[in-house]
Amino acid sequence: MLDFLPISKEDLQKRGIEQLDFICITGDSYVDHPTFGVAIISRVIEAEGFTVGIISQPNYKSVDDFKKLGEPKYAFFVTSGNIDSMVAHYTVAKRLRSDDAYTAGKKTGKRPDRAVIVYSNMIKKAYPDKPVIIGGLEASLRRFAHYDYWDDKVRPSILVDSNADLIVHGMGELQTVELVHRLASGEDVKSITDIRGTCYLTEPKNTPWGSVQCPDLDIVSSDMASYAKATRQQMFEQDEVVGKTLIQRQGNVMLVQNPPMRALNQDELDRVASLPYTRTYHPSYEKLGGVPAIEEVEFSITHNRGCFGACNFCSIAFHQGRKITCRSEESVLREAESFTHNPRFKGYIHDVGGPTANFRNPSCQKQIEHGLCKEKKCLAPTPCKLLVVDHSEYLGLLRKMRTIKGIKKVFIRSGIRYDYMLEDKNDDFFAELVEHHISGQLKVAPEHCSAAVLDIMGKPHIEAYKAFSKKYFNKTKSLGKEQYLVPYLMSSHPGSRISDAVELALFLKSENIRPEQVQDFYPTPGTVSTCIYFTGINPYTNEKVYVAKSKEEKAMQRALLQYYKPENRDIITKALMIANRKDLIGNSKDCLVKSVAKPIQSTSKEGNDKWQRNKKGGPRKTKRK
Repeated sequence: MLDFLPISKEDLQKRGIEQLDFICITGDSYVDHPTFGVAIISRVIEAEGFTVGIISQPNYKSVDDFKKLGEPKYAFFVTSGNIDSMVAHYTVAKRLRSDDAYTAGKKTGKRPDRAVIVYSNMIKKAYPDKPVIIGGLEASLRRFAHYDYWDDKVRPSILVDSNADLIVHGMGELQTVELVHRLASGEDVKSITDIRGTCYLTEPKNTPWGSVQCPDLDIVSSDMASYAKATRQQMFEQDEVVGKTLIQRQGNVMLVQNPPMRALNQDELDRVASLPYTRTYHPSYEKLGGVPAIEEVEFSITHNRGCFGACNFCSIAFHQGRKITCRSEESVLREAESFTHNPRFKGYIHDVGGPTANFRNPSCQKQIEHGLCKEKKCLAPTPCKLLVVDHSEYLGLLRKMRTIKGIKKVFIRSGIRYDYMLEDKNDDFFAELVEHHISGQLKVAPEHCSAAVLDIMGKPHIEAYKAFSKKYFNKTKSLGKEQYLVPYLMSSHPGSRISDAVELALFLKSENIRPEQVQDFYPTPGTVSTCIYFTGINPYTNEKVYVAKSKEEKAMQRALLQYYKPENRDIITKALMIANRKDLIGNSKDCLVKSVAKPIQSTSKEGNDKWQRNKKGGPRKTKRK
């Protein structure tokens, strides 16, 4: 029977471990599943022959919890969890969230704001000489001087504030393997400055020769053009083939980012997937109701990594990279078959996907030797002429999965790039996706309809969505099914004015789309769109970009996407007046909101009393003709 890694002194005693080699600290509840970064890294360390323990969500107000497993022989590995701790805590409106899906019982407050910084400093307080390596999304995306939405200012590299020794950026398995062996051999962590996919601080005199230098922290904090330039440099050097060493001065020290680590090859990715995960949360959380985040992923399969779509508002390109790597068919099918032996499995695989579900091959052959293009995207605004489109391997995998005894249905719920699908001359995948792999609705992400806004997002124009939608519903109808498209939409993205939001509302009305949920643009670290939000400059073109920042305008843009809600009438009316679109206020079928006659106040006290009651929602005495 598979077992969890030790989380207490009692667990160590049962295993006969006097001192752990490494300890991993996470801001999430302990879930031993391969969609949780700390589970992967801890199992990778274990597979290298070392002992490793887990401290999840330590009490950060004292050092006691950081000492609960004793001092490790070699080092601590620290992550805030699967998402940035500030995103975990706050909505885009900077309001505290009411629950936390990555914490047992959805309880909030179990991790601090800026968890990596807090955890790392507490470890240094408890064990001043012990190496601390930080990684995961929060550390990786904050490795350079970065605009912080919650402080509304530029913060230094997280390596400065955390006092950690190294950042592992990107997907960290190969870096971790090299690190643990070198630390165990007695090498001083301060001398480990040559591992790809890591960052360290050094005295400026030790700066590596030939590096690409980003503008200093002090400069990017106040000069918008310099911040945009730094962002462009950082994005351009993220390719494993051609990426160079990057440096950025942080006060009196120099941050050095080594070139990206190469992506795992297929055998290595298969090995990571086959490690002995228990695939669930630690049993100590059972009495609290479990960890909600496991529900969608327990019986889901991640078959690929990376995304060459590289939307500007997404951090995947800066973290996982644009190169696609995938697991072998045998590895994926083995995992699917293993589900059938789990008593909790009901026969439904929730997802076979990844960052983008229908990518299993590099976007072109050129990138293998020369790397991905710096100056252009593979799919936007139109697909590159060198793009290789092939769904046959993915389709073959899904077909075989459907035949496994005990599997009733295989769904795809990860993002599907519909523009990529449209480029496929073979319709087999399209047909079988619609027939076999949709649970009533397919989620896709057009995000907007304005060409100007979509260009700034790095997304294809709306014509691609329209073509896909038409084809999707035709195939659905031909199969006699009732299935829907659920489009993801974003309001207030940089470049979007009220007039663009009006254009989107009109598009939604014409397509009879009534989104129940709308996402306001969230300026999270490590994205091009966040750079544009802060600077008002597109770092790729140096063109100025309009950015909606006031609460009122953002509320207007959001409301326009839900134009059909009666409670939005007043704010939409105001937005339409500002956009000089009074023609859309009225009672015709083309209008977005109805015009409502202003009540006439009676000059008598009795009449005024009746009007006030009606204004407050009381019974109306007259009918509108």
